[in-house]
Amino acid sequence: MANRLSTETSPYLLQHADNPVEWWPWCADAFAEARRRDVPVLLSVGYAACHWCHVMARESFADPDTAAYLNEHFVSVKVDREERPDVDAVYMEAVQAATGQGGWPMTVFMTPDAEPFYFGTYYPPEPRHGMPSFPELLRGVHDAWSERRGEVAGVAARIAGELAGREVPYEAPAPPGAEDLAAAVAALELEYDATHGGFGTAPKFPPAMVLEFLLRHHARTGSVRALARAEHTCEAMARGGIYDQLGGGFARYAVDAHWGVPHFEKMLYDNALLARVYTHLWRATDSALARRVALETADFMVRELRTPEGGFASALDAESTDPATGEHAEGVYYAWTPAQLREVLGQDEGRLAARLLGVTESGTFERGASVLRLDGEEVPPAIRERLLAARELRPRPARDDKVIAAWNGLAIAALAETGACLERPELVEAAADAAELLLAVHLTAREGETRLVRTSRDGRAGPSAGVLEDYADVAEGLLTLYAVTGRTRWLDHAGELLDTVLRRFARPDGALYDTADDAERLIRRPQDPTDGATPAGWTATAGAMLSYAAYTGSARHREAAERALGIVTPLASRAPRFIGWGLAVGEAALDGPREVAVVGPREDPATVALHRAALLSTAPGAVVAVGEPGAERPPVLADRPLREGRPAAYVCRRFVCEAPTTDPAVLAEQLR
Repeated sequence: MANRLSTETSPYLLQHADNPVEWWPWCADAFAEARRRDVPVLLSVGYAACHWCHVMARESFADPDTAAYLNEHFVSVKVDREERPDVDAVYMEAVQAATGQGGWPMTVFMTPDAEPFYFGTYYPPEPRHGMPSFPELLRGVHDAWSERRGEVAGVAARIAGELAGREVPYEAPAPPGAEDLAAAVAALELEYDATHGGFGTAPKFPPAMVLEFLLRHHARTGSVRALARAEHTCEAMARGGIYDQLGGGFARYAVDAHWGVPHFEKMLYDNALLARVYTHLWRATDSALARRVALETADFMVRELRTPEGGFASALDAESTDPATGEHAEGVYYAWTPAQLREVLGQDEGRLAARLLGVTESGTFERGASVLRLDGEEVPPAIRERLLAARELRPRPARDDKVIAAWNGLAIAALAETGACLERPELVEAAADAAELLLAVHLTAREGETRLVRTSRDGRAGPSAGVLEDYADVAEGLLTLYAVTGRTRWLDHAGELLDTVLRRFARPDGALYDTADDAERLIRRPQDPTDGATPAGWTATAGAMLSYAAYTGSARHREAAERALGIVTPLASRAPRFIGWGLAVGEAALDGPREVAVVGPREDPATVALHRAALLSTAPGAVVAVGEPGAERPPVLADRPLREGRPAAYVCRRFVCEAPTTDPAVLAEQLR
């Protein structure tokens, strides 16, 4: 027997390839081995940037005695939740149902038929805070398996049966109307933190999907309150420790209510979603802060997450090596003491930086260090640049360099839109490069269908099939790239992906599954319409279908979008924080969405000006097409002539069109 992770593509699995635990990847052979040996399966699920996953690995999985016990009495299976979100979702649902909470690392004990019977998350190497030690837990599970097999089998069968019976009840109600969306805003108000921004209490996560909804709601209705809540939250986050005040980009969440101290891992999806939100906030308000944060976040993604192949890596770790101790510690790369500031900047500027960035003698974090935040005026750029250059000399956090299709789709949309709106063409080029990688490595043709592989690394496709969010988010990225560039190939590939969704992921009533109908069978086919850290695949599909229908006039895609949006209606007032992307798509559907066709020679300054005016519109979910005179594809461009020989723009919604215009100011007014 041996550890079998050394040939995997997941950096998380490779981090465990040297463990004395005889790990298996998730595969049929692992469960066959458990049957042959008549032992239970330990399923351990985590991800590369997970702090407590690293802690448990050091404490338990690297321990020879613990490993020996595991190897003798269990078959141990290690899963990267980002590579296999379907496996993670099914067993996390069981963990949450059994314990009332979830998280990573996730620890599940199962029968050789993959039926779970005991659950948990992190376990320490010795008893702590009322938790048993991991060795105690292993002995207890082994004893139960050996001496009370019938009881264990009964529990496992009951849990598996309950999970298998959980389907989203769905009668495909109508998409949310104006009253439903207004009720969602009112319900959000009840959870709003009027002091610090955001929703709820600590820990606080950036509510990107809800912010997008609020901005779209303001654009459609003029709601002052919706815009104020979005502005307040965005400014509070941008000034807090959750935002990297030197290098740009956001951490995963704040451990407090005031965005002061983050959990320091930096995820691609957060930064993609937030770059787009801040771009949209700038578009709505002309906020200098929003513009700066949008560009700094986009630059962070390109500078620190871009891979040599042109895609974007998943995450930066929360931990790095502390130069003072040589040990791994969370946040040490980002935190500063007053003495460290003075060492880089000198006495006077060091004191100024400490005052502006909230660095105190006692520290706001750990070991006397402080997390940087903006308490008042902006930091002079020269000071930021010198501090960033000095920080670059510190040991860097590790990077999980696998490319995830869905998250790259989000990044493509963000970089394309930010680059176009804020006139940074190199960001649009970076978006196009990432799209090219997805098409070359992740896209496959199987029996005439376009299929997606979820992950790649070093330009090599991973083993896992794409899930619903991969198809939806990549389609969203390609549709946005089409709006910005006018290249029809992006639109065509988006259509291919959405056709696969209709064939493989959708039920006739409009409900959607997170895995294809020919995917690996788990004890339950996962299905979740609510947002997690990223938009739900269900509502992301609705958004992409809606846009594609507007470009092409496809009734089939419009009907699919409306059927999928029916899930939002009952949740709008009951759980708006967890259906934010669906609410945002609902705003687009209610507004039309507007269809803007710009016709003219591509290099003509008048065409460029009209195209830019269309992209700067705040109309919820508006689709923008730009093409040469006489273009027939997509249908939104067909039969759109020049006006008196000049480039022109046509705005339509719900089968009614405005008078064509050659004036960007008139176009902007039509879209207001």
